[in-house]
Amino acid sequence: MSSPKFPKMLNYEALKQQFSDEVSNENNTTNADEHALNFEQEHQAKNQGLTGTRLRSYAFAKLTRREYSKADLIEKLCLYAANREEVIALVDELAEENYQSDQRVAEMTVRSQIRQGKGPNRIKMALRSKHLDKTLVAEDLKEIDWYEQAYQLKVKKYGTEVSTDPKIKAKQIRFLQYRGFEMDVIMKAIRKKPNDF
Repeated sequence: MSSPKFPKMLNYEALKQQFSDEVSNENNTTNADEHALNFEQEHQAKNQGLTGTRLRSYAFAKLTRREYSKADLIEKLCLYAANREEVIALVDELAEENYQSDQRVAEMTVRSQIRQGKGPNRIKMALRSKHLDKTLVAEDLKEIDWYEQAYQLKVKKYGTEVSTDPKIKAKQIRFLQYRGFEMDVIMKAIRKKPNDF
């Protein structure tokens, strides 16, 4: 056995003896107090927040994980930054260099909401919650056939049959309203028959 499994243990008694000989007991207590004060000062300095390159690195780390709107990124960085003005300047710079883009975030939000079967009202709410302007995706929203979206959602949930029962109709209307579709779109979707074009 050339190398032992465990490293050689320290002789704490010998170390204690060595250090107690060098410093008197009074000095030990004052040194301990000074060390505690230094630790508190260092801890407060760390809590003051990120600045400069550390703040920039943190911003890049956040943006590599997911896209943020400008307002959301500012709020996220302000939690850890020392200076709000520095954060705003940094986010403006990141937006100019296209590392952060409200346009990209808005387009991703629209695509995600459509995949989840959400209508225009729910999409507008999602954009508002991310502090995004709906004009960023106004053209994309105009190109979507909301009637077809609502109909496909209705078929997926209730089938192709056009119901004459008022309770079932009311249930379908509530379902599509909750999903964010307008009333005229909903009425057209629940009345549409499979062979209608």
